[in-house]
Amino acid sequence: MANYTPKNILITGAAGFIASHVANRLIRSYPEYKIVVLDKLDYCSNLKNLLPSQSSSNFKFVKGDIGSADLVNYLLITESIDTIMHFAAQTHVDNSFGNSFEFTKNNIYGTHVLLEACKVTGQIRRFIHVSTDEVYGETDEDAVVGNHEASQLLPTNPYSATKAGAEMLVMAYGRSYGLPVITTRGNNVYGPNQFPEKLIPKFILLAMRGKPLPIHGDGSNVRSYLYCEDVAEAFEVILHKGEVGHVYNIGTKKERRVIDVAKDICNLFSMDPEGSIEFVENRPFNDQRYFLDDQKLNNLGWSERTTWEEGLKKTIEWYTKNPDWWGDVSGALLPHPRMLMMPGGIERHFDGSEDGQSPLLSSGSNQTHMVIPPSRGSNSPRKPSLKFLIYGRTGWIGGLLGQLCEKQGIPFEYGKGRLEYRSQLVADIQSIKPTHIFNAAGVTGRPNVDWCESHKTETIRTNVAGTLTLADVCREHGLLMMNFATGCIFEYDAQHPEGSGVGFVEEDKPNFTGSFYSKTKAMVEELLKEYENVCTLRVRMPISSDLNNPRNFITKISRYSKVVNIPNSMTILDELLPISIEMAKRNLRGIWNFTNPGVVSHNEILEMYKAYIDPDFKWTNFTLEEQAKVIVAPRSNNEMDAAKLKREFPELLPIKESLIKYVFQPNKRT
Repeated sequence: MANYTPKNILITGAAGFIASHVANRLIRSYPEYKIVVLDKLDYCSNLKNLLPSQSSSNFKFVKGDIGSADLVNYLLITESIDTIMHFAAQTHVDNSFGNSFEFTKNNIYGTHVLLEACKVTGQIRRFIHVSTDEVYGETDEDAVVGNHEASQLLPTNPYSATKAGAEMLVMAYGRSYGLPVITTRGNNVYGPNQFPEKLIPKFILLAMRGKPLPIHGDGSNVRSYLYCEDVAEAFEVILHKGEVGHVYNIGTKKERRVIDVAKDICNLFSMDPEGSIEFVENRPFNDQRYFLDDQKLNNLGWSERTTWEEGLKKTIEWYTKNPDWWGDVSGALLPHPRMLMMPGGIERHFDGSEDGQSPLLSSGSNQTHMVIPPSRGSNSPRKPSLKFLIYGRTGWIGGLLGQLCEKQGIPFEYGKGRLEYRSQLVADIQSIKPTHIFNAAGVTGRPNVDWCESHKTETIRTNVAGTLTLADVCREHGLLMMNFATGCIFEYDAQHPEGSGVGFVEEDKPNFTGSFYSKTKAMVEELLKEYENVCTLRVRMPISSDLNNPRNFITKISRYSKVVNIPNSMTILDELLPISIEMAKRNLRGIWNFTNPGVVSHNEILEMYKAYIDPDFKWTNFTLEEQAKVIVAPRSNNEMDAAKLKREFPELLPIKESLIKYVFQPNKRT
């Protein structure tokens, strides 16, 4: 059979793991091919995976969902697509047990949309559908011959069932409409760029952190592992030499028990396997073995090149050099992760910046373009990809969040229920149907934290019981909770002395118990660590451009007769609240120091106030001892290390620069 030569290839899901390696390989090796990548940027996708192709003139990225028929048809026509390599799918088995409908939507319906678009446009010369070895079901432990391409499909979990269902549609469109389809079924793949919900990257990251490696069941399950570059080469061969109407297994005869994989990783990290491996509850059903016969693909000229030892070392080296590639992955590293599969993700651009709006990025001219696919005339409203439920309507931060949502066109509603009443929270969620929940409700005191000293039960009810109740309800409904907390749970100490530049990091234990308010916030933060669906944002001494707001730190100190003069970390809300929305879109979780990098003192702020706002302004300093005589509860003073947030958002300004840009310049009086 003559080799096939494509011109314009659409690769779905290529900001993900396997497809990014395929896309980068084709873009690098075949500059005459135009490669268009379509990816909705779900939690396990990352535009950084396509960094090698950033400057290539034959590469274009489109943010979008394969479930959008308008978008798919538009791309096939405007980009003159003649070849589709369909990788986009939900693939993590653990998730399929808890959110099976999402797998049906992505894996079956999404495939159907693509097939129908191919039928309608009539221009596709190859449709390569990427399936999985799991559609064959469990292989007998004593089998010496693997499943061949004509073996019966017997899927055993919701993930593999949806992949088998998609295969049936592909086959039907090939037979009924003559669509030139090819299907692949592959073993497990590992290597750089893989999201760490999968076994090997999860074990590597846990080993890097000195944590135990969790094994489902007894670890006797057998799997076959292929290195990602070998798999990318297999798809290159199938693209050019694969025969229409055929299925190709991409596999290896070299099998490994899960427990042996864990031991190999322990050995490479010089860890004792006996003390580093932890056996946990098994999946509802965990196939014992998948074994493939890959002779048909070998006949096309492909064979595995990378040994297990070589591939594993390469993979460990990559994760060691790129530990923060995926940001906060603490939820994925749990023994039984349930990643929150939210629509409407956020682009992580090649330069580290983010954008939640542009549906198309094209490389070559190195410019960002927006392309709106034409509607097919339907006037029916579309379900929004995001909808926020915000608690804290009457509060400062809650009110600003609502204004930001209006400005960005994000549908939102304020919660009507009180945090301590579970039934009211459930009613809010059932009626509003949000994708994310923001908790900006809490007791900080009226007019300051001294109020909490004489209202302890009210403070506990909201700050502890209410916050935990909301987190628990969100967890039950599979919702991410963005929780606005405080950094006023630390104070300068011997390890973090004032002026040293050594700040408290996210893992540090709170050391400030001077106020009852801070006690409750430290207590609830520790308890929230048990909830993998919570993103805790430690706000400190919040400042905004609204200098008339009495909650604004600048407004407060400019009205005091005397102020202390201590450097502190602070939060510029005009810059950081939009970042909180981006964090929600990314489904980031865990604890984050939510402050601008660096510190600024009271006097430095008031000097800026005098320079930009009121040249006649004067103030007087007094000591902490003098301050203690006029307040009920001591105040927290500290520096927070914002490096984690800065890595995720490189454009984040240092505190003094942010103050000038967002607060003083807009309010400058001439």
